[in-house]
Amino acid sequence: MNIANFKYIIAFCLLVLYNTSGSSQTAKELSDSTLSIDEVVVTGRLMFQEVIPSQKLSGEQLRRLSSHSIADAMRYFSGIQLKDYGGVGGVKTVNIRSMGSHHLGIYYDGIELGNAQNGQIDLGQFSLDNVEEISLYNGQKSGIFQTASDYGNAGSVYIRTRIPRFKDGEKKHFRIKLKTASSDLYSFSSVYEQRISNKVNASLLASALTSSGKYKFRYRRINIDGTTAWDTTATRQNGDIHAERIEANIYGRTTNGKWNAKAYLYNSQRGIPGAIVNNVWRRGERQGDLNTFIQAAWQKSFSERFSSRLMAKYAYYRTHYINRDTTILPVDNRYYQQEVYITTSNVYEILPSWSASLSYDLRWNKLNASTFGFAYPTRLSNLVSLATALDMWRIKMQASLLGSFINDWTKKNNIFTDDEEKSSKRHNSLSTLTPALFVNVYPFRSHVFSIRAFIKKSFRMPTFNDLYYTDLGNSRLKPESAIQYDFGFVVNKNYQSGLIRHFGAQVDGYYNTVHDKIIAYPKGQQFRWTMLNLGRVHIKGIDAQIETDLQPMKNLTITGRLQYTYQDARDVTNPSTPYYRDQIPYVPYNSGSAIIGINYKQWTANYSFIYAGDRYFGQENIIYNHIEPWYTSDVTLSYQGRWQRADWRITLEVNNLLSQDYDVIVNYPMPKRNYGLSVEIMF
Repeated sequence: MNIANFKYIIAFCLLVLYNTSGSSQTAKELSDSTLSIDEVVVTGRLMFQEVIPSQKLSGEQLRRLSSHSIADAMRYFSGIQLKDYGGVGGVKTVNIRSMGSHHLGIYYDGIELGNAQNGQIDLGQFSLDNVEEISLYNGQKSGIFQTASDYGNAGSVYIRTRIPRFKDGEKKHFRIKLKTASSDLYSFSSVYEQRISNKVNASLLASALTSSGKYKFRYRRINIDGTTAWDTTATRQNGDIHAERIEANIYGRTTNGKWNAKAYLYNSQRGIPGAIVNNVWRRGERQGDLNTFIQAAWQKSFSERFSSRLMAKYAYYRTHYINRDTTILPVDNRYYQQEVYITTSNVYEILPSWSASLSYDLRWNKLNASTFGFAYPTRLSNLVSLATALDMWRIKMQASLLGSFINDWTKKNNIFTDDEEKSSKRHNSLSTLTPALFVNVYPFRSHVFSIRAFIKKSFRMPTFNDLYYTDLGNSRLKPESAIQYDFGFVVNKNYQSGLIRHFGAQVDGYYNTVHDKIIAYPKGQQFRWTMLNLGRVHIKGIDAQIETDLQPMKNLTITGRLQYTYQDARDVTNPSTPYYRDQIPYVPYNSGSAIIGINYKQWTANYSFIYAGDRYFGQENIIYNHIEPWYTSDVTLSYQGRWQRADWRITLEVNNLLSQDYDVIVNYPMPKRNYGLSVEIMF
């Protein structure tokens, strides 16, 4: 093998590792490891290059944030709306650009997290202790070597966990972290990494968390005339949580390929504190979750032009919901979800500047429940995607077409009917095509500045609850569809010397429309609610982000990140309604965040700020439904040292520094000023 071919093989492997969801290197590490063959990387395999950059939080940036979960960290992305019901154990979901959480795909080490029952992924269940990078893509991940489901979402979040890395002579690593915080929070996590052979590594994560969930809050309500309706200081109740998490991973390399496998288990028992209404401070609702899944991935390059990937997953979720409220009938329901997922992705380089991919996904979902008259739905989804990427001088383009073929079956037992009608079966099917086009233009040879744009159609299927929930679901619902238009630019420049070492900025303007939006609508003499396709939303917005790295002196570095979002999201469903063309609930016109980090020798300080402007919690934009703006300031200070063969770090955090009283969701008060202290040991 000559040296030229050897360089191309090295470049190929590095690009695979960098651009796939299971990448084992950060962008900085990749650039460091390819300095001697920069020209080869630039002209290397097009099929692994992204057309549109993403927003990322990785490495030290994540460790500096005083965040308990992935949802907390995602508050610092522009265009994201977070629903947080308060406290450590409160449910936390996100959506992108006001299109709803159902249009956002969440990928954990390359495979999508699913919840066919209600479509909600509670990101509070995933810890940051072993996460190496979180990436947010608007539209879709623009590299074409991906699964078919990646092309079906309006946006995607990719969570990449840490892959073990060993220096020469190292065989194992061990990291332990202990934390205590307000609300009687105590957490423990440990990560063990083992080198099995030169080509096989493994890791094991175990963590536990407990908290009473109690915190002081002040709750005020102002009348329309400006007088105070009530002003109460109390302690949040029934927000306790006890959770355990275990995750095992194994990673291997083969000739021109790699593979990995993962097993995950999350078990929790928590109280659901409920809304603060009618002077009710304590609720009787509780929920238990047991979420488990196993997944595996295999990837191989059969030649310099053709690569293939195969992934599979089995998931089992059990939810136990209890309501002991004495004012209503007691509830004790159990729900059981199963999912089987198999996907294959194949990419071929037709010409040095032109490549194409073909992907196929098979997903099977089933939901059982202990409730009376349940539909027992089963869903079989077949997704096929065809994509192509083209690199013409200073223009990069990507086009894709996704075909979705979905079939639902239900089996409902009707014990009050004749014998021959005791069991009724129903079959629904859907097929649709969703195209997308992405363009990135570099006007200058240096590639420091680029202009980007995309147009995409996407959809989301109704969930099992939307379709089949007892006395509520509507089996004739059509899927929600969305059309996205985006235009923006990116500036990215690195400097070898001087005060400024890195400067980056990106600004995007967008216009989205959501059609056939699924809403709950009162119908019938007894005001029973049913699900209908009535909604239509038009969304206009701007996302902006600026980041910089400064080095005033040898041992001092300063990093800054500033993000701003403007959104005008109007309900245009029905001109006869009083809320026609009003801002949709919980979407602020203006929001943003800022992060400033300072590193000096072994000391690290971080300040983070989040702001959400005026919002409305009801459909009508009237004074009664208005929610005041809120903001929080969080501060962390850490010191890292070394003792014998162990590195250690101690971190002090103060959250909501100014002790502001605020709600993310109305009647769900958030904690006032709270504190945390953690110790981490690595050896």
